[in-house]
Amino acid sequence: MHRLHARRSSLARDALIKKLRDYQDYTGVRVVVVFDGKGTSATEQSEPHSVQVFYSRAGQTADAIIERLASKYAEKFDLTVATSDFLEQETASACGAECISIENLRALINEAVPN
Repeated sequence: MHRLHARRSSLARDALIKKLRDYQDYTGVRVVVVFDGKGTSATEQSEPHSVQVFYSRAGQTADAIIERLASKYAEKFDLTVATSDFLEQETASACGAECISIENLRALINEAVPN
């Protein structure tokens, strides 16, 4: 996916969303994904049971959206934040979220979703 991202980031995003949708379908775990953005509206959602996708606005980072979501929902729901950014892990963890690395997320997806 890294090579794909280097060539066409939109295709890499779509491939990641598909993998996360498959993971959600197989596990029943609700998935929300946040990307650094398109510079427009903050939210995009295609269907009620689909993966919810957030894009940061101009002047905003994906980290800011993750922090806002973690502070709002981590105490109400089991919330896991997948990031390899240590500072972001610390911030989300302080809000009550469980944090895993991108490598651990990849392993969870590979274990849950048949090839």
